[in-house]
Amino acid sequence: TLSDEEFAAYQAAYAKAQTALEGREAALAAAAESVERDLEILGVTAIEDKLQVGVQGTIERLRAASIKLWVLTGDKLETARNIGFSARVLSSEMDIL
Repeated sequence: TLSDEEFAAYQAAYAKAQTALEGREAALAAAAESVERDLEILGVTAIEDKLQVGVQGTIERLRAASIKLWVLTGDKLETARNIGFSARVLSSEMDIL
């Protein structure tokens, strides 16, 4: 449990980090690390993005027709690869950069 003083210090550090022009990610991480310690996890959840209906079949038909396909994403490369393989829109025969 955070005291009122600890929360106020965190809230101020987080607000300052959000508006930082340089080193924003590091400042946000430092603010989070200041309170995310000695925690006992009570539950965990995850969200899975689903492909829209028909996308997987469309990609498979494009591949079967030997049409080259480029996939652009804002995800990290490892995340994009994992999602692509789990959704079976990527295969080991593909050149994946």
